[in-house]
Amino acid sequence: MMNTQLVLTEFFKRAETHFSQKQIISRTSETKIHRLTYKDFSLRTKKLAAALEKLGMQRGMKIGTFAWNHHRHLEVYFAVPCSGAVLHTINIRLSPEHIIYIINHAEDEILFVDADLLPLIEAVQSELKTVKIYIIMGDDVDLSQCKLPNAYSYEKLVAEARDDFEFPQDLDENSPAGMCYTSATTGLPKGVVYTHRGIVLHSMILGMVESFGLNERDVTLPIVPMFHVNAWGFPFAAVNYGTTQVLPGPSFTPKLLLELIESEKVTITAGVPTIWLGVLQVLENSERPIDISSLRTVISGGSASPKGLIKAFEQKYNVPFIVGYGMTETSPIVSASNYTSEMDDWSHEEKLEARSTQGAPMSLIDTRIINEDGDVPADGKTMGELIIRGPWVASEYYNDERTKEAFRDGWLYTGDIAVRTPQGFIKITDHTKDLIKSGGKWISSVDLENALMTHDAVFEEAVIAMPHPKWQERP
Repeated sequence: MMNTQLVLTEFFKRAETHFSQKQIISRTSETKIHRLTYKDFSLRTKKLAAALEKLGMQRGMKIGTFAWNHHRHLEVYFAVPCSGAVLHTINIRLSPEHIIYIINHAEDEILFVDADLLPLIEAVQSELKTVKIYIIMGDDVDLSQCKLPNAYSYEKLVAEARDDFEFPQDLDENSPAGMCYTSATTGLPKGVVYTHRGIVLHSMILGMVESFGLNERDVTLPIVPMFHVNAWGFPFAAVNYGTTQVLPGPSFTPKLLLELIESEKVTITAGVPTIWLGVLQVLENSERPIDISSLRTVISGGSASPKGLIKAFEQKYNVPFIVGYGMTETSPIVSASNYTSEMDDWSHEEKLEARSTQGAPMSLIDTRIINEDGDVPADGKTMGELIIRGPWVASEYYNDERTKEAFRDGWLYTGDIAVRTPQGFIKITDHTKDLIKSGGKWISSVDLENALMTHDAVFEEAVIAMPHPKWQERP
């Protein structure tokens, strides 16, 4: 068999060769939407890579992005790793202290910044120790107002770059291609490095029917941010499959998302439950009917999806609502709640119960749920910690001693408490730090939250432990 390297240049070349006329629809402001073909994208990406090479980008160098979901960010997604450098997407919602930490810890040398986010970087620039060059992305960038040193206009760099650049052909599939930091609730964020091989395998799994079946006919709207876990892999996968991409840009609202779904005939979209709760609220209260009939799948992840939310999309709007599970450390897709043939004759309530779980693990992903007695039975009741291994699961944190806590004997210990159903589905019941111990019994905050969300008067909720003199803790 040929020992073909699994590298992102192959995705890029495939889109360039076979899907040159497919579109990327990119909203960059309240008033501007760009429409590019993959041919345009290919040329601009190569010119960007040429400009970066001229500025001193080398293999292995960390290149940061601080940006929304748009075509320029997508161009960086490929120009950097396809050149052999490492794409570091930075969560714009982190605290200034954490933003400073992860840029310094990753040792980013070039930083791409959206023009509307400049104040956030300008406020911390004096504490960024390794960044040498700033590249400002926007439609009408005025560098005279920029307070950053060594700042360049993205569009000017692309316009002036040579157009005969070619990506190297000798990339190693095990070399770093990207990195992302966990948005830690306690302590400092932890860095995760993604290899070309891991990203390629993860992206290809998104095209399998057992996950989301992404394909050339689809029109995808990734609402999950491109600054967080590679937008769940959709930008990479969409380029490989020639999928039309709709990128929502900055400061979007549920109403705007619905307008994009309706006008661009979006077929598959992905975001967190809070997004879908807002979208559902607009759908329910709109003065005119909003046509979302083009949607074949809504994907929800990041936290548990309330049953009422799933039921509304599936039964009222006839849109399949798939719950996915993953982490920064897992690239992130681990499992998805697709129905199996066994469930064809199940009642609506039984199907809803299955859909609200985290579903079955993807091909090539191994999962175990363990407690003090070993692996738990698949009875849907016995709880244990979920541990994971697989070809796109990290094996360590980047230069971080916390590696030894989370990675043991080839397994990632997630800290998530779960049960396994008789059908083999994973159901997250809590996180180890969120379980409530009351009168010697463990109570799942997630189960209580889901119960509260079934009430029509409840929009969102949170259950936490409070100290109690008799019971130790009460929810």
